[in-house]
Amino acid sequence: MFGRMRLLITGACGFVGSALARAIAESGSRHELLGLDNFIRPGSETNREALKSLGMRLVHGDIRQASDLEALPPVDFVIDAAANPSVLAGVDGKTSSRQLIEHNLSGTVNMLEFCKQHRSGFLLLSTSRVYSIPPLASLTVEAVGGAFCPKPGASFPSGLSPAGVQETFSTAAPVSLYGATKLASEALALEYGETFRFPVFVNRCGVLAGAGQFGRADQGIFAYWLNSYLRRRPLRYIGFDGQGHQVRDCLHPRDLLPLIEKQLRGPAVAPADRIVNCAGGTASAMSLRQLSEWCAAEFGPHTVGSDSNPRPFDIPWMVLDSAKAARLWNWQPQTSTREILAEIAKHARANPNWLEVSAPL
Repeated sequence: MFGRMRLLITGACGFVGSALARAIAESGSRHELLGLDNFIRPGSETNREALKSLGMRLVHGDIRQASDLEALPPVDFVIDAAANPSVLAGVDGKTSSRQLIEHNLSGTVNMLEFCKQHRSGFLLLSTSRVYSIPPLASLTVEAVGGAFCPKPGASFPSGLSPAGVQETFSTAAPVSLYGATKLASEALALEYGETFRFPVFVNRCGVLAGAGQFGRADQGIFAYWLNSYLRRRPLRYIGFDGQGHQVRDCLHPRDLLPLIEKQLRGPAVAPADRIVNCAGGTASAMSLRQLSEWCAAEFGPHTVGSDSNPRPFDIPWMVLDSAKAARLWNWQPQTSTREILAEIAKHARANPNWLEVSAPL
């Protein structure tokens, strides 16, 4: 197995950070794990004891505060999983645009300064939402089998095919405030890496999902939908035709680990190859209507409402093409969407109050 490294995971008690920490601890790599979290997200406290039992040293700190990083020891690599992950953050009337920028951009700057000081590598978990919204929102689609798909014969924007959105797709504004903070973080990370000579990788992730994901519609639609359906909470198909045909791909965070291990140990790559899409792709893609059909088979019938009024930043078909990651790193996702849903369902049954535990304060 790979030699021992000291890894710092930011946002360690969030869903993605904790899932990666568990995967690393259980992989046999024997990496020393250090976690940083500010514990402001509802539900994050539930991961503290489990991570400590795996041998992770947890530090209560906030990446927005540079002084919180001063007592951290040098590390070989930072895996940055700390972020406000909602595309509606800063514009929904419930959250602050300034705090979004402080979390997702100023925090990145502080971590890059930390890497500069200690000559640490930096691995940024980014998002599919860095891609330009207008050409994606206006994509010509048709509903087939309860799900939108690109219409055969229609013209596609550059960087998009029936296999999904490629890394060459436009990142021109608007991409949402959330997407803009992640895109700016990507650019700064690459600049810091080039200027101060430390390795940087950017993994643009599709929709991440799995057991223990916080049950919020803006951050974990699969977990939110399953938990709400199981509890017979009100659910609605919002936007487009109001029938739930909008499609997203799905990826379990632990499936990132083989890619991350290769990046931690991999040779230097060209700047253009430091950014890759990481997603389940078309094989994992599912519409909300298809998700409801899965829930009906698993939990029994439940009526889902309809509201065709559009929401900001909605996209009918958002699937990432990870062919570049496959070519460069021989990476493929391992966990099917059905397996992910079964895992979430098991967790939902075992935690009947999960929506309350992870609800916004």
